[in-house]
Amino acid sequence: MLNYVQGWRERGWRVIDAPAYADAWQRFGGSVATHPLVLAQLAEMADIPVRYLGWYQGDELKAAIPTWDRYLALSKDVLKRRGKKGLFDLGNAELILPAAADAQAPLRHAGRYLSELNQGRFSGLKAQPEALAMARQPEELSKKFRYNQRRELRLLEEAGGQVRAITEFTSAEIASMYCDLFQRRWGFAATGAERMAEMVERLRALLIGSVLFLEDKPIAIQLVYRVEASEWVSVEYVNGGVDPETRAFSPGSVLSFLNTQSAWEAARALNKPLRFSFGRADREYKDRWCNPVPVFQV
Repeated sequence: MLNYVQGWRERGWRVIDAPAYADAWQRFGGSVATHPLVLAQLAEMADIPVRYLGWYQGDELKAAIPTWDRYLALSKDVLKRRGKKGLFDLGNAELILPAAADAQAPLRHAGRYLSELNQGRFSGLKAQPEALAMARQPEELSKKFRYNQRRELRLLEEAGGQVRAITEFTSAEIASMYCDLFQRRWGFAATGAERMAEMVERLRALLIGSVLFLEDKPIAIQLVYRVEASEWVSVEYVNGGVDPETRAFSPGSVLSFLNTQSAWEAARALNKPLRFSFGRADREYKDRWCNPVPVFQV
């Protein structure tokens, strides 16, 4: 029965290897959560091999997907079923699967937060009730809003605050700062805290952004991962931590301003559009930074 169901789900698809999937991603594009490095590293961390499938028209590969059982790879549902709930955290990441613009490949593996960019590339997508929060372009933020962010940064620096690149720190230091500030901000442990240093190390090449310090102590940090696709740049802001005792300086807001503005500058230097995802559009603060965008599910 299982083989029959798998045969139906994979009908028209062929098993391909990891290099073939990576080649498809480079040609057609994707997002952080479908990037070959992210898949390989987090699947290895979870000890759940990825089954890669390709959709061909004639001898030409037109689409590729990474799978775990009947789900798309890195699914929280699979982690939960395997007793590995909360092993790592990618938030509610935007999923852009590599496919030619007109592939119309039938997608029968379960997945959520599938990007609107998948439309036309895949069939079988259904509108999802939730939306994703996608960072607005700098020009979409009001002049007053941008002025206030720069003013808050200046006040922080005048009080002895520092902006330091996250790449200055070791993976263990980043994990320690993040888990500590997350706990202080929310009052509970960050998802994946036990192996956070390992996850950061595995994805270190993709990590971008800054860390804010005051009196030589970290006061705000965000886990932000970036990949460059052929036609766009994909950035995933997973989560962050802030010292609530420094709320007067609005360090979380200052850091969001710094991280989004630098990501826009870098993408524009490449002459590529930026998809900077804040995850699910579920919190009021995201409304200040983002536009809600529709997403799909299977």
